[in-house]
Amino acid sequence: VAYKETVTRSAKVQGKHKKQSGGRGQYGDCWIEVQPLPRDQEFEFVDKIFGGAIPRNFIPSVEKGVRQACAEGAIAGYPVSHIRVILYDGSFHEVDSSDMAFQIAGRKALKKAIAEAGPVLLEPIMDVEIVIPEEFMGHITGDLNGRRGHVMGMDVKGKNQIIKAKVPLAEMFKYANGLRSITGGRGSYTMKFSHYKEVPHKLTATIIAQSGFKKEEEEE
Repeated sequence: VAYKETVTRSAKVQGKHKKQSGGRGQYGDCWIEVQPLPRDQEFEFVDKIFGGAIPRNFIPSVEKGVRQACAEGAIAGYPVSHIRVILYDGSFHEVDSSDMAFQIAGRKALKKAIAEAGPVLLEPIMDVEIVIPEEFMGHITGDLNGRRGHVMGMDVKGKNQIIKAKVPLAEMFKYANGLRSITGGRGSYTMKFSHYKEVPHKLTATIIAQSGFKKEEEEE
């Protein structure tokens, strides 16, 4: 299932990468704010750096690190979307700052921000249309309820009933077998993507555990 990760509130955090181990060091430091976006907007990066807090040539490096962290996920390894990231402050070192140091700082900042901004999982919801003989209506609607589905409407087509419902994709695997077994092979269905919706809280922990995602240890 193509889950996504997103946030439910704003958070301001610092992402800092500083290493000194003989020779030239590494130094990148950025402050970002993460905000939730509407579901029809995927991602926005806003540069609000002024006064040279971060040199202009390193700002794309921060964005690159942020986008990398979005692709990797922060709570379960799924892509992060529907967020605005505002880069508003930071600092640099004349010698030790580099493209890579600011990429790492941006990546750290995004992962930290997601953790503090009320992270949630989103799941794909499908438009499902089921055609069945009328005598199976009760069984089918009951089965849909058990799959966290919502019946949106019903229609008649000849001797058959058409049920229109919205059902999480995660609950539709092996549905063909279930439908066949309930209707004795006399039912059919089609489905297409509708929208993304927040995963119920009680299921989130299970999905995260099954993902095997390990959060990285923070390092300075």
